[in-house]
Amino acid sequence: MLQSRALKIGTRGSPLALWQAEEVRSKLAAAHELEIAEIEICTFKTSGDRIQDKALREFGGKGLFTKEIEEALLAGDIDMAVHSFKDMPTVLPDGLDIACVLPREDVRDAFLSPTSSTFRELPEGAVVGTSSLRRQAQIRRVRPDLKVIEFRGNVETRLRKLDEGQADATLLAVAGLKRLGKADHITERLAPEEMLPAVAQGAICVETRADDAKARDLLGRVHDPETALCVGVERAFLSELDGSCRTPIAGLATIEGTELHFRGEILTPDGTTCHRTERRGVAGDGADAMGVDAARELLSKAGEGFFEVLE
Repeated sequence: MLQSRALKIGTRGSPLALWQAEEVRSKLAAAHELEIAEIEICTFKTSGDRIQDKALREFGGKGLFTKEIEEALLAGDIDMAVHSFKDMPTVLPDGLDIACVLPREDVRDAFLSPTSSTFRELPEGAVVGTSSLRRQAQIRRVRPDLKVIEFRGNVETRLRKLDEGQADATLLAVAGLKRLGKADHITERLAPEEMLPAVAQGAICVETRADDAKARDLLGRVHDPETALCVGVERAFLSELDGSCRTPIAGLATIEGTELHFRGEILTPDGTTCHRTERRGVAGDGADAMGVDAARELLSKAGEGFFEVLE
């Protein structure tokens, strides 16, 4: 046995969250030649899971999907917590840290529609459902003729709502659909040039207590430095903008050979104003500064009070 009790992984109970936790468990087991039974998955119902009928930004945003799990982690009830990295606030509770990032999946947004073969071909006045403020703003910028409605729930719930005709189309992350074996539902994959994804989209992170050297050492063998570097730049960008679920922000960093390429944008919720920037530099230590610099440029372009009007 690894220790006197099973290693405990905390996660939300949605099918996608469970898939992510299972992925971490299987990678840890393979890396350390452990039996699956030595690693236990513990599920938690978070505040974000309980609020299904209203926009999360009205209640505090991203932290709603992590609060209860992080409390269990700090209490020592679990040893690590697995999250969709895009759900993580840029400031973590004292005593917690991101110890591991898995290799990133497809970062793109997926367009799903039973009636239109592409996003651009949606008829005027068509209804698009999405709970993401970023996607809402980007849709309105490209297609102000469309009607955008709030679309809460996990992947399965949103697919059901689409089948029921509650909307003509929806947008989801390609990564989540692929992980759940539902990529066949994708009508079109939207290139980042058309719809820049959310910061950290497609990435899975593992959170531990900052002083838990054993857990951090175990996770070291499954950590992906390239993904961590790219997401670090994106989160530095988000942090400098003081971004949350209440602000439409997109950012993507990629490594091309030895070069790091970053693109970022901020929008007003109605999509009428959009500020964009991009950077290229050497991939390596200190890359987070690229995200900070890009954010400061956009803040300068947007002017004082840009984010205040989003409240």
